[in-house]
Amino acid sequence: MSEPVLRRAVRAEWGLLVRTVWSGLRTRKLLAIPMTISAVLLTSLFQIVQNQSWGYQFVQNIGSVQADEHLWLALLRTPLSLFVPALDLPVWGALAQLLLVFGICEICLGRARTLLIAYAATLAGTMYARIGIWLGPDNPIGLPPTDAFVHDTGPSAAVVGLGIFVCWVYRAWFTCALVVLSMVYEVVFIKNNLAGREHIAAVVAVLALCGVWEVLHRRRKPRGEQQVRAGG
Repeated sequence: MSEPVLRRAVRAEWGLLVRTVWSGLRTRKLLAIPMTISAVLLTSLFQIVQNQSWGYQFVQNIGSVQADEHLWLALLRTPLSLFVPALDLPVWGALAQLLLVFGICEICLGRARTLLIAYAATLAGTMYARIGIWLGPDNPIGLPPTDAFVHDTGPSAAVVGLGIFVCWVYRAWFTCALVVLSMVYEVVFIKNNLAGREHIAAVVAVLALCGVWEVLHRRRKPRGEQQVRAGG
């Protein structure tokens, strides 16, 4: 592939998205991503607190979700569970995901829509865990009973969902497909565990939301207009 063709392909894939992010950061700087900065700070705070002898149980009580808990309690904890770093993963990974993906989406989608998609993706994973355990390990999409006691925290499902949605809205089709396929590859070839399967649940839920957005978008826009407005 020649360089001009490659450049055109990159521009077609990411041009509108990059221009929108750059414009937001250039005009407002860090004021363009106050929610993202708050999320990074909150996650850092939870990481510090949960590593203290006095703070671990406190963080678990307000932001840790397990499938063996009552549903209403899990629903109350789910919003904060996005910002509680998983104990078995390096916290810098969660912080980097939040800063990059949440920051892009806050500028391109707006704060309300970013939070909605993030929560929907996380909630899809939380609900799948309960359904999967109910189905049992003999079902192709079921889970073993021991997964009911796995701590379900971290922003990964939200990050996956937001990545898919913003790529869909900004017509970055190759990147969108790459995210979806990488999640499938993760479950099939790398780790067929609760976290991996929750990522698939988040993918399915957000693709359904993409379909809803597409229908509403086409009704709202005049026929033939293809360009997506920044933050629209």
